Amino acid sequence: MFGLIDDLRSGFSALHPERFPYRKFGLAMAIGLVGGLLFQRLNLPLPFMLGAMTACTLAALLKAPVAAPAVIRPPMSAVIGVLLGSGFSPAVISQLPQWWPAVLGLIAFMIACGTTAVIYFRRVGGYDSTTAFFAGMPGGLVEMIELGEERGGNPRVIALVHAARILLIVMTLPFAIQWLEGVSLNRTAGSVSVFDAPFVQELWLIGCAIAGAALGYALKLPAKTLLGPMLVSAFVHIFGFTDFKPAFELVNAAQLVLGVVIGCRFAGTPTRTVLRILLLSAGSTIILIFWTVLFAFIVSRLQGHGFSTLILAYSPGGLAEMSLIALAIHAEVAFVATLHIVRIFLVMVSAAGIFALLNPRRGGPGNAAAQDAADTSAGTPKLPIE
Repeated sequence: MFGLIDDLRSGFSALHPERFPYRKFGLAMAIGLVGGLLFQRLNLPLPFMLGAMTACTLAALLKAPVAAPAVIRPPMSAVIGVLLGSGFSPAVISQLPQWWPAVLGLIAFMIACGTTAVIYFRRVGGYDSTTAFFAGMPGGLVEMIELGEERGGNPRVIALVHAARILLIVMTLPFAIQWLEGVSLNRTAGSVSVFDAPFVQELWLIGCAIAGAALGYALKLPAKTLLGPMLVSAFVHIFGFTDFKPAFELVNAAQLVLGVVIGCRFAGTPTRTVLRILLLSAGSTIILIFWTVLFAFIVSRLQGHGFSTLILAYSPGGLAEMSLIALAIHAEVAFVATLHIVRIFLVMVSAAGIFALLNPRRGGPGNAAAQDAADTSAGTPKLPIE
């Protein structure tokens, strides 16, 4: 609870005009809104998220003065978390035992993805072993940056590779799902307008968001402001306390901010560096999508979940993003979100241990310096921070 209070204080402090880049953020939101409206006009999937993401990525590459500090994401993550939790129902509890084949398939899928991606970044990207390992993990962006940096990896490369992974998968998968399902993802996810919804629904939204954030901090969850509200919202929906859903205006606003934040991750990084990593990540994305489609096809033959639903559940493209797509096509949001939580959890708890087994001299924090020279002498250069 004290962590939540401290973060609230630092968050409000970060919003001070001397510290928060209001002009850059305002420009980024304006660019993102234009992108969202354009994608909506063109009937493209998830327009406010993908349109904002595309527009802000281009703006960042063109060195436009845009910025989206991390402090603005938690409130929008809470809205999305509450929305995802509303996709749970009492029937979910009875279905849980039927999900074990998909979970076993997920574990095999993660091993295949991690192994091939690490080899790809090591051999094709030319990264040192530490950077290649933590850049190749299928999830856990923040945690992989921290673990990789502690062990001597290049934190900027790891961050950019994971950001590119999310960007490229989120930019390609909705179009594939829309084509496979033959449905339009260009529709709002909420059921009612904020102007038509009963006031009690707004109270449920605020209550679930606040209680969920507190729960996320108390349990020290990853993505506290997303998973905490999702768990609280799932609880009140599963046990029948309410069946509310956030108004679609709030959902669209949350998607817009999410897209702007993802797109602005590349702001301030040299264009040459971003383009190189995007090009390299395009290759790794093809590898990840190949494994996603293969395992989704195999598991769909072993249990009752549909092919498209399993693609969304396995795809390492972000919990919020993939769950929003599942919501748009009326797939099982609870199933998709649960498997993404399992994926993130397994990456977080296993990555450091597996790395220590594979690299005994670099397995712990601070053990990397002695090995850096060995990497260089072996002909595997580190990508410089430009």
